[in-house]
Amino acid sequence: MNTLNDPTIIVRDSVVAQAAVAAPQHAANPSQGIAVSWAKHLDEVRAAQKLRFDVFAGEMGARLSTPLPGHDVDLFDNYCEHLLVRDQATGQVIGTYRVLTPVQAKRVGSTYSDTEFDLTRLRLLRDRMVELGRSCVHPDHRHGGVIMALWGALAEFMLRNQLDTMIGCASIPMLHNGVVSGDVAASIWRQLQATHLAPIEYHVRPRLALPVERLDASLDVEPPALIKGYLRLGAKVLGAPAWDPDFNTADLPMLMRIADLPSRYRKHFLGA
Repeated sequence: MNTLNDPTIIVRDSVVAQAAVAAPQHAANPSQGIAVSWAKHLDEVRAAQKLRFDVFAGEMGARLSTPLPGHDVDLFDNYCEHLLVRDQATGQVIGTYRVLTPVQAKRVGSTYSDTEFDLTRLRLLRDRMVELGRSCVHPDHRHGGVIMALWGALAEFMLRNQLDTMIGCASIPMLHNGVVSGDVAASIWRQLQATHLAPIEYHVRPRLALPVERLDASLDVEPPALIKGYLRLGAKVLGAPAWDPDFNTADLPMLMRIADLPSRYRKHFLGA
């Protein structure tokens, strides 16, 4: 069912009906002036897609192949749940994630991560594994509150639906000091390979590998803030980065399991 072609269809209905996936509809944080919800209608998905376009194409210079000008739209969007953070004062969508559940991944035939990596070694995890993707936050709202609100809603979603594993591609921009280079990504990969590499049974292989062996991996650089946040939550890197020429990024495959959440975050997000 091509839900996004009919504005009268609730985007979430295919998942709720077929997989009994439940999600809280709305949560507000008055102290920060933001509200979190799951998209139910096409216009809400379009708002998320517009934010994505503004960030990925406008800020990062991504070359997006999209059927709707000014919006980042791909074939996976029809099958995903779309998590939104809004500015309560304006109603504007200021942060988003999309979530592909196991049932919907089977329907579409793969995850987005499958297009960048050979995920064969994750086959035993797939029944309880969701893919997170297309995360972005409006440049005027890049403070901890928005991303923590997103993560809190994601943690509740996982708990409600008895899912325990999250995967995704974490991007590192190829542009550094005005120069397109993979040296930063190679240097970050060198650091994380030593400190946060997953067990070998979960390693994956990039389909279009960043040629890290030909790059300067000795730079003293820090991972992007989002990657550092994932690492604090117990995430592991699954292997060497892939190169995404359309987004002009190096993408690290990452895996995070609910069981690996540090106790302070478990208490914050899950109340346990």
